[in-house]
Amino acid sequence: MEEVLVAVTTLPDAASAQALAARLIELRVAACVNVLAPCRSVYRWQGKIEAAEEVPLLIKTTAARYADLEAAIRAAHPYELPEIVALPVARGLPDYLAWVAAETAADKTISC
Repeated sequence: MEEVLVAVTTLPDAASAQALAARLIELRVAACVNVLAPCRSVYRWQGKIEAAEEVPLLIKTTAARYADLEAAIRAAHPYELPEIVALPVARGLPDYLAWVAAETAADKTISC
């Protein structure tokens, strides 16, 4: 079975989060993207402590499609250095994991 990942990124607002989610599905680099409720992020950037409201995305993809997913996020993301992290799925409903793999199959993709 194909290795499934859950990737995370954050966007500055709901409109950009929804647009990126739709683009990732359109490109088939993600099978499903959850656009979550806004959260408050606190981080250090260029030597200063910053705080911002952001909209997180939970992105389901495969290890085989991760590089394409990362490239698609970087191409469309408004941040200079976007958060992009991916975690392996250790367990899951086999039929769901197979669906993720099928929806992100490289032979179904369209180009950026």
